[in-house]
Amino acid sequence: MVSLKQVTKVYTNGCQALADVDLNIRKGEFLFITGPSGSGKSTLLKLLYGEEQPTQGTIAVNGDLVSSLRGNQLSMLRRQIGIVFQDYKLIPRRTVAENVAFVLWAQGFTRKEVHRRLLPALKMVGLQHKADCFPDQLSGGEQQRVSIARAVVNTPPLLLADEPTGNLDPDNSWQVIKILRKLNAIGITVVVTTHDEQLVRLSNHPVVQVRNGRLYRVQA
Repeated sequence: MVSLKQVTKVYTNGCQALADVDLNIRKGEFLFITGPSGSGKSTLLKLLYGEEQPTQGTIAVNGDLVSSLRGNQLSMLRRQIGIVFQDYKLIPRRTVAENVAFVLWAQGFTRKEVHRRLLPALKMVGLQHKADCFPDQLSGGEQQRVSIARAVVNTPPLLLADEPTGNLDPDNSWQVIKILRKLNAIGITVVVTTHDEQLVRLSNHPVVQVRNGRLYRVQA
């Protein structure tokens, strides 16, 4: 599903985020990427969906060489990737249902198909009863669950979650991880960055650690 070969990322200010990284993620895998703030975790995910380009090396996602994609080709790749952010990125003046459906409207799904997909996505995260609420009427944990529903409503084969529990208490964090595990159980490849070592130990999934821009495989 994902292959990085000798990937280095140096920003224009000279800061090296990643150095000579090799990583293979199999289809259907659930992988944690850990490491302290500033270690390069978020940069790694940004490289996977083409927001950043590697300085050296190659990155392939689902068979596509990411750095060679432009315009519509890059848009098509991103449709195969669900992305969950630490700060939710919900649209304040849209309801829960509208936030989740927005992805489908933007991709040209029919009204009938939007309705067919919407309720199962909300049920998956346990928020079908909050469909008509606005983001500011939800707790932080509920907002993050909305963002997960939005990320998977078009059934992407790959889900990237960048510090999805970073703003949540332990109970809500574990609830989010359980939802991600459910999605993994139905075949979605899941990659999660986190600095929450306890959460990683409880989850018992494969782990790689980023330290000073380099990648090390460790036991969960």
